[in-house]
Amino acid sequence: MTMKKRKVLLTGGSRGIGEAIKNELAGAGYEVVAPERAELDLADDKSLARFLEKNQGASFDILINVAGINNISPLEAIKDNDIDEMMAVNLVGPLKLARMASAGMKQKKWGRIVNISSIFGVVSKEKRTVYSATKFGINGITKALAVELGPYNILVNSVCPGYTETELTRKNVGEEDRKIILPNIPLRRFAQPDEIAKVVRFLVSEDNTYLTGQIIIADGGFTSC
Repeated sequence: MTMKKRKVLLTGGSRGIGEAIKNELAGAGYEVVAPERAELDLADDKSLARFLEKNQGASFDILINVAGINNISPLEAIKDNDIDEMMAVNLVGPLKLARMASAGMKQKKWGRIVNISSIFGVVSKEKRTVYSATKFGINGITKALAVELGPYNILVNSVCPGYTETELTRKNVGEEDRKIILPNIPLRRFAQPDEIAKVVRFLVSEDNTYLTGQIIIADGGFTSC
């Protein structure tokens, strides 16, 4: 049986988990549209508005919101522009993209939306106030959209990766922190980006026919301890 070629809109596809998802889906025969930052900068209202206007009416079967910012800062050091930027990239942008992409999905009575959240959208840690606010928020959006879009056969889920071997993790987690974290992960290692990509591949595939509104934690057991 030949799979119908599905068209994917993917943000954050230039590195890390996003790049792994892009490669995983492209290798499986999906048509992946992964705009570069020059084409779509979620931190820039005008850039997002231009992208939405240009793609209004575009026929995407799948939306995967990966792009994200994680600025670690204690409460007293959080700047207003840090709040605005993280809210725009991690929360507002994905919601507006879902609004745009779901219009075509409704017409076809088929669609998949996956939001890449974080374990810090399920639990939290010091200096993650704004980041957790956005990731708890995207999980809330996931559940609400799953209810609203379910009658149109549009399945909406969040994937919450734990510590993953990416550039962002290496920036935020030093060697000493890694030594403290690893014993608290039952698998005793960080995830590889392609492991997260395989979860996403299933969620957007024809094989997923009934899983929606779920917050799927892929963390090697970290939040179970």
